[in-house]
Amino acid sequence: MKKAIGLAMIMMCWGCQKTEVSTTTSTGTSVTPTKTYSGTGSITQGIGTTVIGSLYTCSGGRVSAVGNILSTDAKSWVLPAENSFSSANKLPDLFNECNAKSPSSIAQVDTAKIPTTIIDSDGETITGYIYGDNYFELYVNGKLVGVDAVPFTPFNSSFVKFKAKRPIKYAIKVVDWEENLGLGTELNGGDANHPGDGGFIAKFSDGTVTNASWKAQTFYIAPLASVDCVTETGTSRNSSGCPTTSSAGLKSYALHWAIPSNWIATDFDFTSWPSASLFTESAVGPKNAYTNFSPQFSGASFIWSSNLILDNLVLLRFTGK
Repeated sequence: MKKAIGLAMIMMCWGCQKTEVSTTTSTGTSVTPTKTYSGTGSITQGIGTTVIGSLYTCSGGRVSAVGNILSTDAKSWVLPAENSFSSANKLPDLFNECNAKSPSSIAQVDTAKIPTTIIDSDGETITGYIYGDNYFELYVNGKLVGVDAVPFTPFNSSFVKFKAKRPIKYAIKVVDWEENLGLGTELNGGDANHPGDGGFIAKFSDGTVTNASWKAQTFYIAPLASVDCVTETGTSRNSSGCPTTSSAGLKSYALHWAIPSNWIATDFDFTSWPSASLFTESAVGPKNAYTNFSPQFSGASFIWSSNLILDNLVLLRFTGK
């Protein structure tokens, strides 16, 4: 997340091949990132270069930096993800301490004043409640409705209102932001390199709720002491066999995949993507931005890709009724 280290050395050592490389962490732990990796991901190591110091500033919030990093196959990757935060419409607040909006229940929120975003002029008005850990972008019927008002923390939630034709085709980008760009880690409990975790939940008035019927594909996995723990079967990129804490520290590795340019399109075929995984409230640990409105999310489940901790950039797709 802060500075690029050792990228030139990595490129000299690896070239553009995915071959065995052994490094040593600052604690002396030997790290072998790949012995037999033959997957489709691009490999990076260490901290990326910060390009934007912070997208957003709020008292008590974490720095939401954006950067880039070069992989061993000479590709450049945006960290933690390409995003539209700076240019897009910010979704209306349900709960947002940065804007001094901290209602204790829905009774204190005047949803009638929320403006309607027109996606299809001949559509119907749909409302929705959304909570994301940390950042999300909402697309409906191939068009951007808006983005999360707070990219990192404090945790917030949104109330959305849009006009669209059924069946409504949802496309949502979710990002577990990171303080250490390229490593998927953040300060937690005195550990400066603690892996963060994600989580997303939503409920819309067209009857759509987040559940296992959604599709979820991961595009950025970190931190990894070895990329060999990630397995690929069909379209599945499974990091469940990887330790959720990396012993490699600042020399941890990551895997990246390019996002399809047309992934938000109404005719994009996402049927082969893995189904979303469900997670309990205790696993996600939602804050007041969600718990103050838990009745409004009734029937919806927290979803993500298969690894809530290591999968940092996930695309979600679903077609409503």
